[in-house]
Amino acid sequence: MTELRSRPGSTAELGARRDWLEHAEAADRSEHLAAAATALRRRDLEMITAARMGHIGGDFSAADIVATLYLGVLRVDPEAPDWPDRDRYIQSKGHASAILYAALAMVGFFEDEALDTYMAPLSPLNGHPNRRHVPGVESNTGPLGHGLPVGVGAALAGRLAGSSRRVFVLTGDGELQEGSNWEAAMAAAHHRLDNLIAIVDRNGLQQGARTEETNGLEPLADKWTAFGWQVLQVDGHDHEQLYQALRGTPLAAGKPTCIIARTQKGHGVSFMTDRVEWHHKVPDDQQASQARKELAT
Repeated sequence: MTELRSRPGSTAELGARRDWLEHAEAADRSEHLAAAATALRRRDLEMITAARMGHIGGDFSAADIVATLYLGVLRVDPEAPDWPDRDRYIQSKGHASAILYAALAMVGFFEDEALDTYMAPLSPLNGHPNRRHVPGVESNTGPLGHGLPVGVGAALAGRLAGSSRRVFVLTGDGELQEGSNWEAAMAAAHHRLDNLIAIVDRNGLQQGARTEETNGLEPLADKWTAFGWQVLQVDGHDHEQLYQALRGTPLAAGKPTCIIARTQKGHGVSFMTDRVEWHHKVPDDQQASQARKELAT
């Protein structure tokens, strides 16, 4: 199995980029993050088209969230991925691995060329992320409902270590039908884990149907509030809203934060947007060509 190594100079590059975003005008910051998210979608499209497998719809709904986190929010060090005081990012919707790998390569945890091995035999970049083989991955995820409980443990560990690190967990919305999430939410509020931030990729679709047809989640914000969390709702494709929400966490001392990001599955490509079949459909050659054209603008 190929060993992935960080890109030399990536730590300084990421730090400079984060500093620039912090001091930029809102319009310039949004333009920069939007361009980065589009670049992630283009790379994701290449990976999934070449591999002939993946979960492109959920990758695209999360791309703006992931780009904003890695470029402007997370305190991480690509050249020292085990830095003890780093922020932790746990992608509970592990099936959206391609967008995570693309982001890790973008900020320098490993070279971009490694993305060409996505899903290949013996590649470390398989369908669900593996922390033993991919630098920057904090937890193996894929079984739905596992990421937030792991995040609660990581947040508790950070407190016991006296660390300033924060723990960000991205969940799918269909995934919230798993009861383990609500047990974790209850525990997080009980332990007053204000270093824990859950982000819900609220695209309204899950495998095969809409979430509200399968097992209704609304009123979702009220549920999190009832479990003792501070809740903020944002447009998950508005980069300035995302940046300000994520940078401003925790929202209140003594309470975990939930950010509900309203998104669209397949966002960025017209024929994929808000279409349930693109949960794990792979574009054919004609569709891939059309998607590349739309993502080039």
